[in-house]
Amino acid sequence: MAETDRIDKVLWALRVYKTRTEATDACKGGKVKIDGSNVKPSRMVRAGETISVHKGIIQYTYKLKQIPSHRLGAKLVPDFAENLTPQEELDKLRAPVETFFLRRERGTGRPTKKERREMEDAWDKFDIAADFGLYNDDDDSDDEEDYT
Repeated sequence: MAETDRIDKVLWALRVYKTRTEATDACKGGKVKIDGSNVKPSRMVRAGETISVHKGIIQYTYKLKQIPSHRLGAKLVPDFAENLTPQEELDKLRAPVETFFLRRERGTGRPTKKERREMEDAWDKFDIAADFGLYNDDDDSDDEEDYT
């Protein structure tokens, strides 16, 4: 095992990114931080450092236990890095995804300009958060909400 290694190589070896190129691009794009500061892909990391990775809508946090010498199997990753990602961040993965469909009869062809404008207006008026009561002004209320 190496004492230090490049951050892009470590992120790839720990299966944070699928390819080393993705890890390099994430470092260049400012999505990877070590101990709170942005890093270049060539930055050398040591065991004990905390790595923050912004992937999608989630900010993952890892603490390195050891530096891997090669790409690891998924079962071995916890031996090399501890996942410190808060539960609130992981809950974002299970956020409800609601879709809105406009029904069109089969065989009617493409929508006309007027129909497209009507569909766009329907989208603009549609606010899923308000429909499901996700905007709650009463922050001190812990009661369950009635969604009927």
